Amino acid sequence: MEAVAPVLKNLVGEAGVCPWDSLDATTRSSLSQAAPNSAIAYVVYPNTQAELASVMTCAAKNGWRVLPCGSGSKLGWGELVQGVNLVISTQRLNRLIDHAIGDLTVTAEAGFCFSELQNLLAKAGQFLAIDPSYPDRATLGGIIATADTGSLRHRYNSVRDMLLGVSFVRSDGQIVKAGGRVVKNVAGYDLMKLLTGSYGTLGILTQVTFRVYPIPEASQTVVLAGDRHKIAQATQTLISSALEPAAIDLLSSQSMKTLELGRGVGLVIRFQSIGASVKQQADRTIELATALGLSTTIHSQSDEAILWRRLADQMPTADQSDAIACKIGVRPSEAVAILSQIEERLPSAIALIHVGSGVGFLVLEATVTRSTQILEVRSICEAAGGYLSLLQAPIPFKQQMEVWGYSGSAIDLMKKIKQQFDPAAILSPHRFVGNI
Repeated sequence: MEAVAPVLKNLVGEAGVCPWDSLDATTRSSLSQAAPNSAIAYVVYPNTQAELASVMTCAAKNGWRVLPCGSGSKLGWGELVQGVNLVISTQRLNRLIDHAIGDLTVTAEAGFCFSELQNLLAKAGQFLAIDPSYPDRATLGGIIATADTGSLRHRYNSVRDMLLGVSFVRSDGQIVKAGGRVVKNVAGYDLMKLLTGSYGTLGILTQVTFRVYPIPEASQTVVLAGDRHKIAQATQTLISSALEPAAIDLLSSQSMKTLELGRGVGLVIRFQSIGASVKQQADRTIELATALGLSTTIHSQSDEAILWRRLADQMPTADQSDAIACKIGVRPSEAVAILSQIEERLPSAIALIHVGSGVGFLVLEATVTRSTQILEVRSICEAAGGYLSLLQAPIPFKQQMEVWGYSGSAIDLMKKIKQQFDPAAILSPHRFVGNI
């Protein structure tokens, strides 16, 4: 690969090609965790979509295997990547293309940092209704590639539901566009949903368009804590009521203890609307909790942002190599029961489940957790019609078990799609389900 340096520099400029030995220790560590059996020679930083396309064209002609990334905050998620020669980062594709304030849409390049976009939108009284992991580092492309929505999914749905249009570069270097820049459009195939959660195996995102929302006038969060049976009752009552929370998250006892939010299982409910509505809904929630004998804590708009940030910060960062993070999914109606079974087997587990969707995460210490315990929890989730996927874990741990844990009927279809988009299998090889 030493001979390709001049070729790459000719495509993206000398400043856009970084040899492995010149990378900082943190970046090398993240890449080594994601692709331990690879001989990565360079990380390439294209400045434009055209440059990225030219690099992919060159990679396809030479048979180089490519690992796409943004800032690298989620590089360790998914299966171990194999045989990668080149890393392509979209970090420098970080320009704002268009913010149509009246149409409630925003278009930006895939390397745009999520928190920076939120700050920009806030100046116009708007926001992007997702709350992903590592908001200060996560890029828009990385959020889409990993389908990392967060707690606001309860009210605003998932990432793919807010995605209106994309541009991406195929494995052969061709540029593809789908969707558009308006909320109501039927332009082209719905490739946005296909690319969401594909972990960079189908193409490299270069530009994205999202729908955005007005920032609510008021916001308040109520935290309930106590016996799991009472929490289950409160959860069911809230879900079936006329209340309209923006988020409802179920927390394990260990998570509540770590965050000093109360004793027992927890339920965190966020209301966002006009002031009178928020107060009324919060009051009704407190009345319900009082009737059930649950403790309550109210977090007003001035301090609730800190609370939700602390909840998100439970997810380990890429440099925490001794941590295990799993994505779980269960039927919402069985969330409390499944959480109780998880706690029986893994009492030190930090767990959070979004009650509306049943999607959540599980965080454990690798030094006190065995792969057999993870497999037991996976069986519990699957028996209830759910799943458990290993996002982040030490390399030896991932090598002991099947990371994705999916054995459904869609594998053959996914492999056919991969064959159509990336016939030479050069993009994120083996990172996704079924070694795709």
